[in-house]
Amino acid sequence: MNAIDILKADHERVKAILTQLNDSTERAVKKRAELIGKLEMEITLHTKLEEEILYPAYKKAGGKEQEKMYYEAKEEHRTVDSLVLPDLKATDPASVEFSGRAKVVKELLEHHIEEEETEMFPQAKKLLGKAQLDELGAQMEAMKASYKKSLGDGMAA
Repeated sequence: MNAIDILKADHERVKAILTQLNDSTERAVKKRAELIGKLEMEITLHTKLEEEILYPAYKKAGGKEQEKMYYEAKEEHRTVDSLVLPDLKATDPASVEFSGRAKVVKELLEHHIEEEETEMFPQAKKLLGKAQLDELGAQMEAMKASYKKSLGDGMAA
């Protein structure tokens, strides 16, 4: 699979987790905790793949517009990783506040995913070409494998 296909598959998994989280009720405390754990694992690995493999290649191949999008996307990652997700994790899953925060996380991530898939990814396809996207995909597969190994295979494929 090429880099874009891998990242899009990740996006689908993240969106599915977010939908389950959003649809859960205050009574589903255990389920919510499980989903937060899954979401955090998916996002952590996905962010690494993008920031260490795709984004630098995209920025290097592009011009000023791509550089701007590169920094915007990284900032959106930072917001989710440093602020939004830690807040959600610290919120009582049995509370209505959790429900509100989960909805905001879903909206933020869906916006970020949509921007990547409608703007950055199509540009990356043009700028990088099939051979380089295949090579970046192979690097991503290797990074995923070593990440899962470091977790002691605690992450589903």
